[in-house]
Amino acid sequence: MKNIRVLLFTCFAALALTSCFDDMDDNIIPASTLEINDFVWKGMNVFYLYKSEVPNLADNRFATDEEYNNYLNDFGSPEQLFESLKHNPGTVDRFSRIYDNYFDLQNQQAGTTLNNGIEFNLYRVPGSETEVFGAITLVLNNSVADNLGLQRGQIFRAINGEPLNDASIDDLSDPIYQDSYTLNFADYNDNNTPELADDTITLNGQSADLTKAIYTENPVHVSQVLNVNNENIGYLMYNQFNRNFDAELNDAFAQFQAAGVSELVIDLRYNGGGSVQTAAYLGSMVTGQFTGEIYSKLFYNENLSNNNQNFLFTSSIEGVGAINSLNLSRVYVLTTERRTASASELVINSLSSYIEVVVIGENTVGKTQASQTIYDSPDFSFDNVNVNHTYAMQPLIANSTNVNDQLVPPNGLQPDIELRERAHTLGTLGDVNEPLLAAAIANITLADRSTNQSSEAIIYRPLETPVSALEQDMFIDY
Repeated sequence: MKNIRVLLFTCFAALALTSCFDDMDDNIIPASTLEINDFVWKGMNVFYLYKSEVPNLADNRFATDEEYNNYLNDFGSPEQLFESLKHNPGTVDRFSRIYDNYFDLQNQQAGTTLNNGIEFNLYRVPGSETEVFGAITLVLNNSVADNLGLQRGQIFRAINGEPLNDASIDDLSDPIYQDSYTLNFADYNDNNTPELADDTITLNGQSADLTKAIYTENPVHVSQVLNVNNENIGYLMYNQFNRNFDAELNDAFAQFQAAGVSELVIDLRYNGGGSVQTAAYLGSMVTGQFTGEIYSKLFYNENLSNNNQNFLFTSSIEGVGAINSLNLSRVYVLTTERRTASASELVINSLSSYIEVVVIGENTVGKTQASQTIYDSPDFSFDNVNVNHTYAMQPLIANSTNVNDQLVPPNGLQPDIELRERAHTLGTLGDVNEPLLAAAIANITLADRSTNQSSEAIIYRPLETPVSALEQDMFIDY
């Protein structure tokens, strides 16, 4: 049986903005592989966090220009060179990326993608070693799927009438990866028993035609106040640390502040990261009593140690105004094992040095490093970028720690209360009966707020399928 992981279905498809590129220069001469390889090596030589661990990135690696050019010419593509320069890519550096079209990367970071608005997990059909079904985990607000009335928790067994199986989901030409297709829905029946063996999944004749469209996501997916036992509990589902929506995030906390929220649940189960600065803003909204103190730290490679930086708790957001803070001494965070990463982990790690952070859900990804977009220009910024190609890199360039210099462990942050999402009991996000939120509410309202709890035996884990690099990213934006 395959290893297990989650499928992000907002497949970050290319947003072809070639017209922008064409306008930059009417006489573009396509760059040679050697020219782009030169950019790759020089950028990694300057910025790469693990430069000292890679002999081919040493400043004295090449005695002559001829030796350097011969080395670069040994690689048939920029991707090959880039991959050769990563330090232990299977374990230490799992996240450095190179992109052949930086317009796509810029749009993705801004939250604009080509997608149909659903994310889902794939699972093994009970009793089968090869058959597969899917469960919608998230429907993005005002998206194609949302406008069609699709909902979290819907089960599908086929696409374009073809049942899902191992062969189809492993084939990138399968409709599951295409821009348009039909989902064929099914009913899940557990036969009122806790055993998995007698569960059945049966097509029900319902379907939905989905076509991807350009879409910009407001990462503040759900923001509401729940009154439980006369206590106001704030619930925030936040899906990306996106600087373009800092005002919307702050508005959510204004709602919590006005309602006198005394407990807060932040749902980061599908949040793969984003801006370090926005992560610091979120921490400042949760608290408010630590303004001016160190929230998190960034440490660069030995050549760039002068760039080491502290991010502080703050009382204002640049370009937005005063932060709406709750002054809490405890916060609850909901997580999943492959989607809660990077800046989401930074928030947990950083806040835990100051207040109680109760994590409910699954073990997080384990990404403690930050990246930055590196362009082919004199100072590696987008200014005066080389118009002869559109390559850009996002190498790991710094380690992020909390105020006590503690990294997020490479195997992730363990939950205090372990609870895994299940295909047939996902529930409605923000509903008090949704399993992960219900666990948080139970812990809030119980006199004995014990942690280190585990859920009952795990029934399902999602199948291992591709996750976009941008879904496990933490970047420094200047």
